[in-house]
Amino acid sequence: MDEILLEMKGITKSYFGIKALSSANLQIRKGEVHALMGENGAGKSTLMKVLTGLVKPDEGEIYFQGERVTIGSPKAALDMGIAMIHQELNPIPEMTIAENLFLGRESRYSYLPFVNRRRIHEDTERLLQEYHLSLTPNQKVKELNVAQKQMLEIIKALTYDAKLIIMDEPTSALSDEEVQTLFAVIKRIKQEGVPVIYISHRMEEIFALADRVTVLRDGEYIGTEPISNLTKESLITMMVGRPLTSIFPKTEAAIGEPVLEVRGLTRKGVFEEISFQVHRGEILGIAGLMGAGRSEVMRAVFGIDRADSGEIWIDGVKASIRRPIDAIALGMAMVTEDRKEQGLVLSRSIRENISLANLHKVARSGFVRSREEKRLCELMMKEISIKASGLGQQVSFLSGGNQQKVVLAKWLINRPKVLILDEPTRGIDVKAKAEIYRLISEFACQGMCIVMVSSELPEIMGMSDRILVMGEGRIKGEFWRDRVTQEEILECAIGGDGIV
Repeated sequence: MDEILLEMKGITKSYFGIKALSSANLQIRKGEVHALMGENGAGKSTLMKVLTGLVKPDEGEIYFQGERVTIGSPKAALDMGIAMIHQELNPIPEMTIAENLFLGRESRYSYLPFVNRRRIHEDTERLLQEYHLSLTPNQKVKELNVAQKQMLEIIKALTYDAKLIIMDEPTSALSDEEVQTLFAVIKRIKQEGVPVIYISHRMEEIFALADRVTVLRDGEYIGTEPISNLTKESLITMMVGRPLTSIFPKTEAAIGEPVLEVRGLTRKGVFEEISFQVHRGEILGIAGLMGAGRSEVMRAVFGIDRADSGEIWIDGVKASIRRPIDAIALGMAMVTEDRKEQGLVLSRSIRENISLANLHKVARSGFVRSREEKRLCELMMKEISIKASGLGQQVSFLSGGNQQKVVLAKWLINRPKVLILDEPTRGIDVKAKAEIYRLISEFACQGMCIVMVSSELPEIMGMSDRILVMGEGRIKGEFWRDRVTQEEILECAIGGDGIV
């Protein structure tokens, strides 16, 4: 039998009388990749907070290396060899890469109480080369993109003498190439006997990496199974308590006349000669590798960024879109890829977030009409099934799926003609994804034309009527959903040309 490194038994934690965990269990063996699965709100984060000393459990026991332990703080967890890479990145932007990597454990001269900066620089340079990052130790972290910051956090965790590493959605902002680098790192860690607790909503990653899977549901332990005993369908059933007959509940909508037309849109060095049409009732999927220019095109269409040349037509009329407010006035809406940075005010309530983009509807003479604001917000909350204690709940306390619904709600009040969705299900669980897909299908049936940018090919193929493939800032191919495979889309994105 494989040696057991960690056992968590009967872990219970309540907040204000509501149980976040109820007798949850977790067992980790040395040298395994162990997936921790469950919907948002299932208790995964709370269980990991208990393990890393951020939260004290009300009941339960933790055994580490065969001994019962109490983990009173994150430092105590690190001292024991438990390192966690959080989904919410927390580097210090004004400090350099080297300073961030070795913060609090800087090398010092043996004979002087000063930091040995040359040693730190050399160690950082070695690590950056080892993990194939084209960065320099003296670069400030604020200059890095999200994917580079994610890799930096992964490297930082690995530099500790870790006996157990927890990875929470580590690939959410990584390109395909960076994901493969991460997978190689995980396999190397595993060979060295260090187990990894891997939390992800991406099924393909779980089946590619995990040895065993533990599932939580509504704070309770459902079970642990070898990955070889599971299928995608059986794992989903464990997570949601019932089979999902269709992950992609696409309804065939009547496709009408063109609503949005883009002609020769160009932004030098970013994308060139982008032309396409989207029809009433159609879902147009845009696929491609990270850096292909997909999001950048949509930002230009919506007026967030300025294009150098090209035309945008709405309902057969040439449009002048210089700012998002111009796009909104023309009946367009855009759900951006980073809901927390660009789509929500996390410290504000559901009501305030929904009404923020619609003050012209609820204000008169500079004052908000509270009754009308409440009426509209309650209508949207009911229509798209936002699960919360009420309109006054702060959005930071909602699950990822419900946060995304709030973003949708603020745009749908205006009943847009064109709805642009950039990574609409990033970072949300499988059940919440199915709910978002159902809403997208309903919008299409109502006559909206929808443009959906996504890095997840099953999502693109499951929901789109037509698919554009982008690469290197150009449209490389166009396909009908029932006449293409995932392999053909990938081949087109990497270098080939595709036709309908």
